[in-house]
Amino acid sequence: MSFGSFDHICNKTALPLCSVVGAVNQTAFFQRGIVPDCYARSVELANTMIFQVGNAFVHFGGLIILLIIIFNVRAKYTAIGRAEMLQLFYLLIGLIVSSLIVDCGVSPPSSSSFVYFVSLQIGIASAVCSCLFYNGLLCFQFWEDGTRRSMWILRTICVVWFIINFIVSLITFKHWNTGLDYRKTTALFVVSYILNAIILLAYVVSQVTLVIFALDSYWPLGSICLGIFFFVAGQILTYVFSDQICRGASHYVDGLFFGSVCNVFTIMMVYKYWDSITNDDLEFTVANVEQGVHEFGDDEKRNSSMFFN
Repeated sequence: MSFGSFDHICNKTALPLCSVVGAVNQTAFFQRGIVPDCYARSVELANTMIFQVGNAFVHFGGLIILLIIIFNVRAKYTAIGRAEMLQLFYLLIGLIVSSLIVDCGVSPPSSSSFVYFVSLQIGIASAVCSCLFYNGLLCFQFWEDGTRRSMWILRTICVVWFIINFIVSLITFKHWNTGLDYRKTTALFVVSYILNAIILLAYVVSQVTLVIFALDSYWPLGSICLGIFFFVAGQILTYVFSDQICRGASHYVDGLFFGSVCNVFTIMMVYKYWDSITNDDLEFTVANVEQGVHEFGDDEKRNSSMFFN
């Protein structure tokens, strides 16, 4: 097994990209794809085959949680990085929707559109990583947040990194007369896995540095540690123990289910961390407005009584 090959991963985990890379366990029945040893069973509903039913419920729950988070972020009008964080959670909604499409068979692996949706999922996931890292740097206040310049820089970085991952994935899956094909996946592995892992590591290091050297409280480290725990646990359950989980659950769920659950908790910890470090940014609250109105009203009455007396 060469470096960057998905053979070992796909033999244990039913990732969407496993259907469009490699060879099907050295058999000639399918043109491509790596079939895992154990995967979650599908369900037929109204003449429609639905894959990863448990994972679908997790994705729907994640969408609801993201909508609640977005509502709370939009309510913090003066928080640092509010607009940039909204961009991150919008991208996460796109990632969950694309995951629903490829995980649950909305676009089945046998369709011609499946490779495009898998490439789209990989591209959006990469854009999420770059957007998260940008938000991490924004907390150091090297530049003004929420400005048109800041938003365009963020969008440009996300779009460029999305395009790079999308094109590398699509060329690998489609084999368009290049050095990349579905049997040579080193470039895809490096761009989509290694580089994105480095970006996430840089985000964690930057935020730990921020909390230790710039903030007065160490409580946000709890959210960071929990986020790291859930993310690492999700990766281990997905890529290491998926086969054991699948067999133990009688093929009802596999590692993707628990990996998706952990990813939702990771998203919640990212929001919780940002919320904890921006609590002091609210300079103009409703309570202050009401207090100011009452104080003005009392002064006005006092001055009026003095005038008439």
